[in-house]
Amino acid sequence: MPTTAADYIKSHIRTVPDWPSTGVQFRDITPLLSNPRVFRVLIDQFVHRYFDAKPTAIAGLDARGFIIGSVLAYELNIGFIPIRKKGKLPFTTVEETYELEYGSATVEMHTDAVKPGDRIVLIDDLIATGGTMMAGAKLLQRLGALVVEGAAIVDLPELGGSQRLQQSGLPLFTLVDFDGH
Repeated sequence: MPTTAADYIKSHIRTVPDWPSTGVQFRDITPLLSNPRVFRVLIDQFVHRYFDAKPTAIAGLDARGFIIGSVLAYELNIGFIPIRKKGKLPFTTVEETYELEYGSATVEMHTDAVKPGDRIVLIDDLIATGGTMMAGAKLLQRLGALVVEGAAIVDLPELGGSQRLQQSGLPLFTLVDFDGH
């Protein structure tokens, strides 16, 4: 029986071997989302962490960061900012390109999503190499916002992303770690 909220959450994350390619252990959070009790425990962990921090908004990374981030923003009674893959936002945007294991990707957000001095929590489901979160933080900072903390459900420390993010000066909070990738 899980003894902590983190253990309870971790026990509901499914590992899918060899997906999307051989040797990868995919950490699937969809069981967390489909079980209302586990989803509540998950969201409550973030609500309790950020309730007194008084962020101005939650920024969620495309796409699973939208799920957690929008619910968290609702619970904290603050705004939600989507950081999307390139070409998905209809208004004037600012973009940041980052490197992937094989190639690169670009994320963007609306230029009016934050104001200088806004205090933002940046959230995603998982930290692997840290590239997506780093790009999101750079976008927010470029528009003058302070990224209070980066947050995720899962950290895959062996891939080095959390260490890279912390070395860049971004405070980081994750609920569970998984060995391997």
